[in-house]
Amino acid sequence: MSGALAGKRVLVSAGPTFEDIDPVRFVGNRSSGKMGFAVAAAARDLGAEVVLVAGPVQLDTPDGVQRIDVRSAAQMHAAVLEALPVDVYIGAAAVADFTPRRVSEHKLKKTVGSDTLVLELVRTPDILAEVAVHPRRPALVVGFAAETHEVERYARGKLANKRLDLIAANLVGAAGSGFECDDNALTVYWDGGERRLGPAAKTEVAARLVDLVAERLQA
Repeated sequence: MSGALAGKRVLVSAGPTFEDIDPVRFVGNRSSGKMGFAVAAAARDLGAEVVLVAGPVQLDTPDGVQRIDVRSAAQMHAAVLEALPVDVYIGAAAVADFTPRRVSEHKLKKTVGSDTLVLELVRTPDILAEVAVHPRRPALVVGFAAETHEVERYARGKLANKRLDLIAANLVGAAGSGFECDDNALTVYWDGGERRLGPAAKTEVAARLVDLVAERLQA
């Protein structure tokens, strides 16, 4: 297939992770996976061989894309590292930062006389940061930052701290942007530059993002 990413291998992670508390409950988030799936399809359209590591979402696999389904942050971490080496990693997944220290074998019951339940949470592996310093590091590592305020400050901090090449940031809660909708608006930052993408349909924003990835890959 021809295209700006022909001959390149692109790894995309998408969707949420679910961190189990017991057999019926979990800690999760509102990510639909639509943005990451659109990015995977856009990379395919530019000729890339695409591997998509997907959290628990109800989305069809884009044609021609290899999909690996996972549930937890630990499973996503293992699947992403196993898929290396690649030319580009785009971490669009909303990976849980914390997971319960212990998973109950049985459903937790309400205790008579107690109105509270205390969960001990521990940090999950930082997939983006690990990929960025991995011996088989991709030529381009792209992160996402969903923020509720001070978007540029937090995004640029994440770009530097995690040693990323690009970071795509959006304002959560803004109309037509972020979780649980079909549209999005991103500002992509890199060392010495930035580019606004959208607002537009997530498929269009994804296509523009992947065009930028191809452009920066050749820079």
